[in-house]
Amino acid sequence: MDLGAGSDTAKDPGDPGIGVGTWSWGNRFLWGYEPETHDPTLRATFERAVALGLRFFDTADSYGTGRLAGRSERLLGAFAAALPQQQRQELLLATKLAPYPWRLGRGGFDHPLAASRQRLGGQIDRVQLHWSTARYAPWQEGPLLDGLARLVSSGGAGSLGLSNFGPQRLRWAHERLQRQGVRLLSLQVQLSLLAPAPILPGGVVEVCRELGIQLIAYSPFALGLLTEGPATERALPKGPRGLLFRRLRPRIQPLLEEIERLAGRHQASAAQVALNWCRSHGAMPIPGLRTPAQVEDVAAARRWRLSAEDRERLDGVAFALGASMPANPFTST
Repeated sequence: MDLGAGSDTAKDPGDPGIGVGTWSWGNRFLWGYEPETHDPTLRATFERAVALGLRFFDTADSYGTGRLAGRSERLLGAFAAALPQQQRQELLLATKLAPYPWRLGRGGFDHPLAASRQRLGGQIDRVQLHWSTARYAPWQEGPLLDGLARLVSSGGAGSLGLSNFGPQRLRWAHERLQRQGVRLLSLQVQLSLLAPAPILPGGVVEVCRELGIQLIAYSPFALGLLTEGPATERALPKGPRGLLFRRLRPRIQPLLEEIERLAGRHQASAAQVALNWCRSHGAMPIPGLRTPAQVEDVAAARRWRLSAEDRERLDGVAFALGASMPANPFTST
């Protein structure tokens, strides 16, 4: 099944759509996940997302902390298996495999892919290399990528994508896969108004457009910083997110004010503005969703688009701040 990366029900072929991220499903460290408390709500969240036409669901074999490793895949697989067969076939379930140091050679992902397929209910519509090893073990990456190409060619997964690759390494991977006759469909990177580097000249937005690769934007809300509104009096989140909020919140007020202005103009939420900024740059955002109310808000973002003038103004404010999210340390150049 090749649905491309854009997979909601938007009929405009130029609309990258909106997907769903599931990083928080099973993550206690950042998101305070508890199975008994959160699983019923997550099931309702999934069902509402499907009902509102969201089709792309992204997970990873490393999602889920401690003994809950793989929990995100298990939940997503169980929720999808409960759907009528026709509805399940309309979804695109994508997972990412981590290039851990002990996963080596062309067969390094054979067992991990089989385990992920089992957790996901027997089908993987897209497999993605979770991050590049170019910064610390460049010799590891080529054979693993070749192995993924072999697994896709043999029907082990429906299609192939990458995650956390920079523009130079993306070109290298694209060429390597082309030689094997495997199409690289998507690239996933951190992209938000607090992580705008991919839109710079020569960045991955430009390279993806040139090579015909769909760009997927993870963390489009910057862990929630972009949905707060200016001068918020909300309590800081617990744990590491609270430390980040304390450091960045005072410095990003001009951006939050601009987001609020646009939200008011469109009678929308700050979250919708953040999502539509990603879409205006050709990327499909995959916000993390944990409640049906969040699904309703996200789905409403598809009803309107930013103008070119609004996008350029947001670009300028974002780059002028000099305040940004921590970069993923495994992202290659």
